[in-house]
Amino acid sequence: MSWWSDDDDEDDEYDLYDESTIRSRPNPKGNRPRSKQRPEHAGAEIARVLGVDRGRYTVLLEEDTADERQVIAARASELRRSPIVTGDRVAVVGDTTGDEGTLARIVRIEPRTTLLRRSADDTDEVERVIVANADQMLIVVAAANPEPRTRLVDRYLVAAYDAGIEPMLCVTKIDLADPAPFLDNFAGLDLPVFTSREDHIPVEEITAALIGHDTVVVGHSGVGKSTLVNAIVPGARRATGHVNEVTGRGRHTSSSTVSLRVQSGAEHGWVIDTPGVRSFGLGHVDTASILKSFTDLAAIAEDCPRGCTHLPDAPDCAIIEAVDEGRLGEAGRARLDSLQRLLATFAS
Repeated sequence: MSWWSDDDDEDDEYDLYDESTIRSRPNPKGNRPRSKQRPEHAGAEIARVLGVDRGRYTVLLEEDTADERQVIAARASELRRSPIVTGDRVAVVGDTTGDEGTLARIVRIEPRTTLLRRSADDTDEVERVIVANADQMLIVVAAANPEPRTRLVDRYLVAAYDAGIEPMLCVTKIDLADPAPFLDNFAGLDLPVFTSREDHIPVEEITAALIGHDTVVVGHSGVGKSTLVNAIVPGARRATGHVNEVTGRGRHTSSSTVSLRVQSGAEHGWVIDTPGVRSFGLGHVDTASILKSFTDLAAIAEDCPRGCTHLPDAPDCAIIEAVDEGRLGEAGRARLDSLQRLLATFAS
């Protein structure tokens, strides 16, 4: 018998693995599968985000040079789940000439130094990013019309300290009411305070505090925040409104967050104006950060027992004892009340 025989069925068992009749489905687009590796865009230009409007970003390229220019850009598809906010530093590619009708593309968000956030309320874990890379916060509050809200300012302070931002306070409309009783609530804080009235806004004093910094301006609707920004930044043309005489509430005149240059001679800073809000949720804040914003009480809390909640029923709380003994005065009791209200919100 030949070594090759038609009767030899030794290879029949391998016929089970024959795939010659299998139909492979081609790529419907007729190209190679999309790679998950995105280009590095090493040659991208770094820009400052000045504002956001319906999916288009106004960015500043070549800042502080002879070629400084504003460019309109869109967000790359790979960043669709990453919020880009005013104050961000971003990498931009494409047509960056800034000519009318051109559109560049944002391909990367540079590392952020700070991030100011808020939630709809204290139980909402979904955070709203407001501003990136700010190092100062100017809290604007009116002495009257509308009445100052101490606890709203407390919330701004908590958010600022949680983000690593230094807060400042500006009280407007002091010609309508004495701001002293309101300011007593913050006597224990190392908080720079400016006061303003209708016939005199301390523009030079406030401007000096803004030079060399990125300052986010926040405040309740109707407190005169946009009026203050317009005085500090001539030509800003931020819309101003009035307070409803019936409800005592202000109108939301600033509808977007925008970054504006503050100039003083050859030096400058940036002020980031934000829409007025009536609430400022802290659902994203770590409870350990709340006490840090009350720096006067935090120093006393070092004498509290381990795990002290600082709530009214907390045994041997050093802060409560200091207030009861009158060592912090009436302002101290108001500060403790604000602290306990915030802590109780997160404890429930």
